[in-house]
Amino acid sequence: MEALKEIANIAGKGGLYRIVKPSRTGVIVESLDEKKEKSMIGPTARVSVLKDISIYTDDDEQSKPLGDVFMAIYEKYNDDLPIVAKAASNAELADFMAEVVPEYDRDRVHMSDVKKMIGWYNILRKNLPEAFEKKAEETAEADATSNETSSETAETQEEKA
Repeated sequence: MEALKEIANIAGKGGLYRIVKPSRTGVIVESLDEKKEKSMIGPTARVSVLKDISIYTDDDEQSKPLGDVFMAIYEKYNDDLPIVAKAASNAELADFMAEVVPEYDRDRVHMSDVKKMIGWYNILRKNLPEAFEKKAEETAEADATSNETSSETAETQEEKA
C-alpha cells in the first residue's frame, strides 16, 4: 500500500493525517476526515508514518507491515468488519487478529494497538478508499501478465514440438 507513506498518526491527536509538505518549522498535515483541516505540526511532535509501522509476528526475525495487515482485512472483510473496536472485548480483538494475521505475536501486540489499527482501517476505507483499490488493480495486472507469459510459454513449447 504505497499510499501509507503519506499518511501519519500524530501522538496526542485523534485520527489520521495526510502529510502535505515539510517546512522549516515542522510539517504541514491535512486531516483525513470531512473537514480536511490543515495544520502545522512542530518538530517535537511524535509523528508516525503508517508505512513504517508493522505488527510483531511469532517469527522473531520478521514483522508484518501494517499495509499488508490492512490488505488482509480488506480481502477478508472489505467494509463489513465483524467487530467494533471501541465496544469489543480483548478476546474478540484477539480472535479478529488471529483471523487476519494468524502468526501475530500474542504477547507483544497489545489490544489497545489492535483497536487503533481497526480505527485506522475504518478511517482509510472511508476517506482514502483508492489506497485499497490500487492494490487490487496491481494484483489484476500481475495476474494478466502472468497469464500472458504462461500463454506465450505454451505457444513456444507447441512450436518446438
